[in-house]
Amino acid sequence: MALTFAATPRTRSPETPRPRSSRGRAARRSLTGWGFAGPATLLVVGLSIFPAVWAFFISRTKWNGIAPATDVGWRNYQRIATDPDAIAAAQHTLVLTVLFVPASILLGILIAVALNQKIRLIGFYRTCIFVPYVASAAATGILASFVFNPQFGAANEALRRLGLPAQQFLESPGQALIVICLIALWGEVGFCAVIYLAALQDIPKELVEAATVDGAGKWRVFRHITLPELRPVTVFTAIWQTITAMQLFDLIYTTTRGGPMNSTQTVVYYIYELAFQTQRLGYGAAVAYLLFAVTMLLTVVVIWYNRRSGSGAF
Repeated sequence: MALTFAATPRTRSPETPRPRSSRGRAARRSLTGWGFAGPATLLVVGLSIFPAVWAFFISRTKWNGIAPATDVGWRNYQRIATDPDAIAAAQHTLVLTVLFVPASILLGILIAVALNQKIRLIGFYRTCIFVPYVASAAATGILASFVFNPQFGAANEALRRLGLPAQQFLESPGQALIVICLIALWGEVGFCAVIYLAALQDIPKELVEAATVDGAGKWRVFRHITLPELRPVTVFTAIWQTITAMQLFDLIYTTTRGGPMNSTQTVVYYIYELAFQTQRLGYGAAVAYLLFAVTMLLTVVVIWYNRRSGSGAF
């Protein structure tokens, strides 16, 4: 009689400790991971977190960068509320944000829908839209200064050929901020278009096909299917573009330097003038921390509302 024995796998009881060899392998894997991530972590801490903490302590002092700092407590923060230059800079930043963010989102959606079509040379068109975003912002500002020059700029030349009066553009206090917004849109709309294009290609085709079979036209499909599917991307893009508008500096520095008559002086450029031109480092750091607090608060509110509404962007 042949006897057969069923092999039963050995199981380790929960109380059995792990072998030392397994612990050694886990420790080696952890050390290997930190070996790759450690330098980058130290770089981030050294170039961002440590300066940010140090700037907070500077914001509570009166310091010109040379003489010993004098502790003034929260006096710098209290002074911001009564500073007319800071209030004007905040107003200019708010106007720029209100103009820039909705326009960039709307143009991004329209361009993404156009680039989502099956046409010839579509890869070339997509590249052309994205090139201004990866180009240097300083180079964009310098180029825009020539384009919108009141005397020999291409913009006024186009207006003359159309029989329209020439404009002052960047040299007009009433037009300079709008022109800055247009330049920023030219450089940033490619980012929005690429984000929305990726989101459009991620929409399930079955939803569009089912709506088309049910008799829905292109507009109804776009309104009732495409736009709701793009809502999480829109929340992310709105936050990103708001931060971009509130921290806009390079275009202003290379075009107007805050002029004419401080009409394009935003909060970030005002911080630059305080810290590096008038050497009021303590007060400049206080304004910078206030801008950080406003940006963080706005971001948290948008994320909270997004999670409450259930759109799923974050």
